[in-house]
Amino acid sequence: MAVYVTSDAHGHLRAFDEVLEKISLGSSDTLFVLGDMVDRGPDPLGVVKLVRSLPNAHVLLGNHEHMMLDAVAHLEEKRLFGLIRHESVDLWALNGGFTTLEGLDSLDDDEFQEIVDWVRALPLYFDVRLGDRQYLLVHAGINPEIAAPVYAETGSVDEAMAAQTIEDVVWIRAPFWSQPTGLIDRFGNGPVVIAGHTPTILLSYYVDHPCEPMTDEEGRGKIVEVGATWDTGGVPDRINIDCSAAAGAGQGRVGILRLDDGARFYAAIKSGE
Repeated sequence: MAVYVTSDAHGHLRAFDEVLEKISLGSSDTLFVLGDMVDRGPDPLGVVKLVRSLPNAHVLLGNHEHMMLDAVAHLEEKRLFGLIRHESVDLWALNGGFTTLEGLDSLDDDEFQEIVDWVRALPLYFDVRLGDRQYLLVHAGINPEIAAPVYAETGSVDEAMAAQTIEDVVWIRAPFWSQPTGLIDRFGNGPVVIAGHTPTILLSYYVDHPCEPMTDEEGRGKIVEVGATWDTGGVPDRINIDCSAAAGAGQGRVGILRLDDGARFYAAIKSGE
């Protein structure tokens, strides 16, 4: 009955499938997928279909799925050559959306609508408790200046998240990684925030108090704990699980974190993917 978390596969189906094989996901296990299944890599819809086939997977909306929904709203007849020039479509294309668009264009109308409706219904966060530890799972992070005062007053993750904007939850970087969340007290009590979105090969530009190197010895993305200080009772208050798959071969990997014991599993992006 293990609990796993992954994020930001970005269309790299082979690597995502490989790392799933490494954890041997069982019928009683749970997998949380924190968004950005699509764009950049060669088979984004393959990743979506694999995730949807897992009966024990729980999925969040990422910023790339959010861009996809905005762009799809400006497609005529849901087809590639019906593309309307619109800023949402341009933004998506600039962020690697063309591979996803090609995949969507290959679907019949019913399957297209089924996938779009499924993505549209994805939530923005999960509040997970495992033993004595609480985890707040989000795609990009939270705005601590908004979340911390609400949580301090109410003790409620739901109330703190209700105060966030969708832009914070799926897009935030520096304001989240550069300061404590304020959700964990000096005794180490409170929710640890687990997020992706910011590739860990770039995390050094934003982070305060990293607990470990942000890449492995070969310069590849890895899972990184952040923010263990006196004020948090030595507990890392943030964990980044975006192992930089979007960077491709050389630096990119898909990673999975097992919450039960902190074990980490990786599959590298290969050349040509």
